[in-house]
Amino acid sequence: MAETTNKTSTYGSDSIITLEWNEHIRRRAGMYIGRTGNGDNQGDGIYVLLKEIIDNSIDEFTMGNGTKIIITVEDGVVTVRDFGRGIPLDKVVDATSKLNTGGKFDDTNFKKSVGLNGVGTKAVNALSESFYVESYRDGMSHHASFVRGDLEDEGDGKTTEKNGTFVRFVPDHLIFGDYAYNMDFVETMVKNYSYLKKGLTLVLNGVSYKSENGLLDLVTENMAETPLYPLIHLEGDDIEVVLTHGKSYGENIASFVNGQNTRDGGTHLAAYREAIAKTFKDFFKKNYDPQDIRQGVVGAIAIQIQEPNFEGQTKTKLGSTYMWDKQTKAADGAIVHDVGPTIRSYVNDFLSRNLDNYLRMHMEIVPVIEEKIKASQKEREEISGIQKKARETVRKANVYNRKLRDCRYHYNDKTPKSMEEEFEKSSIFITEGDSASGTITKVRNANNQAVFSLRGKPINCYKESRKKVAANEELNLLINALGVEDDLDNLRYNHIIVATDADDDGMHIRMLVLTFFMKYYPDLIRRGHVHILQTPLFRVRNKKETCYCYSIEEKEKAADRLKTGVEITRFKGLGEISPDEFGDFIGDAMRLDHVKLAEEESISDIMAFYMGDNTVERQVFIRENLRSEEELEDVNI
Repeated sequence: MAETTNKTSTYGSDSIITLEWNEHIRRRAGMYIGRTGNGDNQGDGIYVLLKEIIDNSIDEFTMGNGTKIIITVEDGVVTVRDFGRGIPLDKVVDATSKLNTGGKFDDTNFKKSVGLNGVGTKAVNALSESFYVESYRDGMSHHASFVRGDLEDEGDGKTTEKNGTFVRFVPDHLIFGDYAYNMDFVETMVKNYSYLKKGLTLVLNGVSYKSENGLLDLVTENMAETPLYPLIHLEGDDIEVVLTHGKSYGENIASFVNGQNTRDGGTHLAAYREAIAKTFKDFFKKNYDPQDIRQGVVGAIAIQIQEPNFEGQTKTKLGSTYMWDKQTKAADGAIVHDVGPTIRSYVNDFLSRNLDNYLRMHMEIVPVIEEKIKASQKEREEISGIQKKARETVRKANVYNRKLRDCRYHYNDKTPKSMEEEFEKSSIFITEGDSASGTITKVRNANNQAVFSLRGKPINCYKESRKKVAANEELNLLINALGVEDDLDNLRYNHIIVATDADDDGMHIRMLVLTFFMKYYPDLIRRGHVHILQTPLFRVRNKKETCYCYSIEEKEKAADRLKTGVEITRFKGLGEISPDEFGDFIGDAMRLDHVKLAEEESISDIMAFYMGDNTVERQVFIRENLRSEEELEDVNI
């Protein structure tokens, strides 16, 4: 067989490139901050940059230095001023512009910190169009200013400022595009810091936040329903937990490590969930099912550990197994492996001892808790036969049904570590009817985009009984496709995207699907998995150019720009958009509305307003917010 070679490229010494530290971060931003984004999602990079700087100030407070942090976020310009020890003056430039340089590589100066790898501040510097840092120590200061990570100026002098560090940065529009900080996200971040660091005052744009009761304040202020019994608040060395039950389905448990909000949980949250079930089973001396014990649980857990291992630079999931796990070098040069207790055993031991003691000292709440567990058990047993029959039908139907066009890469219990990045990109589109699903299927990325086709309008889960919902074949097929029949941690796709037509029926189907998730799987929303696909309402084109517009305002601007020979098409359904066109709308430029559920929002109130009986208040809301079809129709231009 003749040997073939690629004559269009050669691989030689010139192919080996060494990048400057800041250029590497800028080219591979996702490695350092997870994602870029424009600020619409709380996981977008601009919030990671802000958090990296605040984390440094939090670590100073944790080590007993400074009780106030002043933060401003205005017109994309961010400033953070703490009153800690200040960066050593001769290391200001190194600490902010040399990778793997920092003061947190051992436990001498920073214990139980969030940032330990010497990357965070450098990433902020490299990804900012301007970055300024100044350190104040004992009447002297040193400042440095950078542009996209390149040092522009530095100098030192005398100062009357109190000890600490001041940072000002502007995220780079070349990286993040036309971004904007959502101040609701920023305020939530700052509030969480105050709950986790009792005694610390954080001032955001002139408003002070301070907590006296830690996690108890967090859960109390964010509860959207009246708890069945007073919140249980337990504190110990390096651990704090809050626990109660409500009437809602699912679990609502916030988790934190060293002040970091681990939105995606991790080993500490898994240990907490396991410990709750075990402690109540032991206390009642009955073999209750863990899902009955945890049904309706509202709470939080925060732990402090040394040298935490997070999964990913954005630190939203804890991967550590032990409370500490470090290697030290003995005098003779031998490596000593020092391992503390496992997080699982530490959390279990703490709860089994302290929660048990609390229950024995507050016996008045014991029957309330057991009644809740028994009610969950009764409901589960009543519908288990119905669900079993429905799932058997689903499994048989799956052999030949074409409702799910799966993708190659998704999560399952055999997914190797190397596939986690593919899971991060995985999506499932929930569509209505064969036409829309067929359009998406033709142009999707079959590696990581799956398609699920609904048949007509789903059942209204708000108005129907739990038994009728459990028996619904359509919803069982959907849950089977998602993989969350038994545990949300088995979710097969990272992004659940509701893709319905931009008409009345499409909007109704969208609300029915979201109602199902809100009532029975609210954590899918809380964990940021649920989205709504934006599709263009209009196509505006002339002989030279075509524009796709997502609003009347965009349409009018496009029509004004194209001017002559303009043709405007109104898209009312996904099936009206050709596959060639649709490929652009679910690719790299895909627009998604992230479905958010604030902790303080009552799910029952939301469902009652949107899906309950028609009320005057809802009619007023619709009239004030809904664009009529007449407004959306093409106008003569």
